[in-house]
Amino acid sequence: MILVTGANGHFGSLTIDFLLKGGIDASQISALVRSEEKAQALKVKGINIILGDYNDYTSLVKAFSGIDKLLFVSGTDLLNRTSQHRSIVKAAKEASVKHVIYTSGAFKTVTAESPLWLFAEAHIKTEQWLKESGLTHTLLKNGLYMDYLPYFIGNVLETGMIYLPAGDGKISMALRSEMAEATATVLSTEGHKNKTYDFVGTEAYGYEDIARYISETTKNTISYISPTEVEFRDSLKKVGQNIPEEFLGIILAQAQGDADIQSGDLEKLIGRPLTPITSFLQEIYKV
Repeated sequence: MILVTGANGHFGSLTIDFLLKGGIDASQISALVRSEEKAQALKVKGINIILGDYNDYTSLVKAFSGIDKLLFVSGTDLLNRTSQHRSIVKAAKEASVKHVIYTSGAFKTVTAESPLWLFAEAHIKTEQWLKESGLTHTLLKNGLYMDYLPYFIGNVLETGMIYLPAGDGKISMALRSEMAEATATVLSTEGHKNKTYDFVGTEAYGYEDIARYISETTKNTISYISPTEVEFRDSLKKVGQNIPEEFLGIILAQAQGDADIQSGDLEKLIGRPLTPITSFLQEIYKV
C-alpha cells in the first residue's frame, strides 16, 4: 500500500495522478488529508482517504499502520515544520513503515547563518532523523519549481525589468509536474532504497538569461537589475508590498550560488528530456 501525504496539495495530487497513469490500481493508493470534504476529487478516483494531521501524532501512527511506501511531502507551515517532521519520522518508525520517500530541498552547503536557513533547516534535520531512524528511505531533493518563476520575477511586461537581489547567481529548475512524475516512478518501481536524487534541471540559468529569453519571446526589452538586499526591501516598502522571508532567502541564496545544482536524475526517472526553460517562458509569455 502506498500512502501519499499532503494529497490535497498540488504536488501530492499530481503524484497520485501519475501513479494511476502508470498502472497502479487506485485500491493500492491511500491519501492522507486533514479534511475529507476537500478530498472529493480523490474519492471519485477510488483513492482511499485517511484523515490525519502533521500536528496530531496519534493520527499519524494510525494512518501509517500497514503502509509499505510512504510519500512524506514536506510541510508548508515553516514555523512548525521542524517539529512536525520529527513527529512524522517518529510515527513512521512506530508504525513500521517499510519505505519512506521524503521530499527534501536541493541546496548546497547551508549553515544557520545562511539566508536559506528558514527554508532548509527542517529538510536538513529531517534527512538526518531518517538516516538515524533505521527506516528504509529515499531522499528527493526538490529544487525550485519552474512554475514559481513568474511569481519571483513579477510583472516584467509591465515594469520592463527583473529586479531581484540575486546577483550573478544561477538557478536550476524543473516543472512541478515533472518532479511529481519522477516521484511516482520512485513509488511504483524498485531500486531506490536509501538513495538520494536531485530533482533539479540539467542546466542552470541566471536572471540575465531569463530576461533575455523573455525579451526574445515577447519582443519587449526586459532588463535585469540586481539591487542590494536593503535597496530591494526599501523598494518593496515604498509601494506597500511584501515578500515572504523564505522566498527572499531563496533569492539571496541564489546570489551566493546555493541554487546552482544540476543533475540528470529527473530525466533518468521520467525517461525523457525535461521541459526547457525557454519552452516554459514561451508558453507563459506567448503573445
